[in-house]
Amino acid sequence: MKIRAQKQILESILINLQPFLEKKDASQITSHIYFQTSEDYCIAQATDTEIGLQITTHEFQVDHPGSFTANGKKLLDIVRILKEGEITLELFDNALLIKQSHSKFKLPIFDAEAYPSFPDVENKSKISLDSLKLIRNLKKITPAIDSNNPKYELNGALINIKKEKTDLVGTDTRRLAIATLDNPSQEELSLILPKKAILEIQKLFLDQIDMHYDETTLVITNEDYFFFTRLINGKFPDYERIVPQSLKYQIELPKKEMLDAIRMITTISHDIRITFLSDAVLFNALSEDNVEAKTEIELHTGIDDKFEISLNSRYLLDFLAQVDHENFLIGLNEPTLPFMVKDDNFITIIMPIIA
Repeated sequence: MKIRAQKQILESILINLQPFLEKKDASQITSHIYFQTSEDYCIAQATDTEIGLQITTHEFQVDHPGSFTANGKKLLDIVRILKEGEITLELFDNALLIKQSHSKFKLPIFDAEAYPSFPDVENKSKISLDSLKLIRNLKKITPAIDSNNPKYELNGALINIKKEKTDLVGTDTRRLAIATLDNPSQEELSLILPKKAILEIQKLFLDQIDMHYDETTLVITNEDYFFFTRLINGKFPDYERIVPQSLKYQIELPKKEMLDAIRMITTISHDIRITFLSDAVLFNALSEDNVEAKTEIELHTGIDDKFEISLNSRYLLDFLAQVDHENFLIGLNEPTLPFMVKDDNFITIIMPIIA
């Protein structure tokens, strides 16, 4: 087996495959990248068996077809230090040789036949969703997805496909983010995608994709990539009962002014108090160090009586980072009850800090 590739192309492929490698144990074959070549194309795969990516390229020169594995991190480290230009990868004496001009490296290989197989899509059902809208709205809810919750299903996002709409849902138990897509469907379906998979999907796919699934796996494909992730097996919380059915106050707030005010206060404390008056919104830092931070914005709120909420500012900043318009809505009931912020199809329910 012998192939030749331009450094820029090979390096790009290796970088994209890094998140899919086994990082903790280099003795595992899943710490390796698998290459398989034919006369006119090459596929490169990486997987830790929970998540995987296959990249197909026609940019390599294949002198002798074949297959091999190599430690993904070490191979990338070698390619990075080589100069721009052509790099040769060649099997010799049960090892992989990486050569360029007068430089030569050798890496051990595993039996390529033992590399974990990727799932196929032949027996999987297809999901009919506008993939661009899906990816764009997954980005909105990602900050609310937990990362290390003992309830494993909370470490992922729910894709809840209904007859009239599709809800994308993430929660870390202190906030609940929901993005709703207008997407009539013939069937109803619920899948829980791991947070790691969602982050990689957002990096990889910027165009239309095909999605297939079964009880355990989701597969996403386009012309160049074949991506799969194991689904989380669990029951997602009944998120709809958390959404307030009625609101005492609804106030339209300016995004930019709110962002500026909150960021000013967070120089002192991330926990803040927001006070709504009839003609202004006040911001105060919640600090125990006898340090103060205050600011306000002039705004007609329609509230006659003073209304205060205390909150972790990060939850509101995460929401505002995904707001597409100049203004957004805040919905309030009582200072001790969850409140809602909304921008078109995207809402976040936030638990206040209760003294």
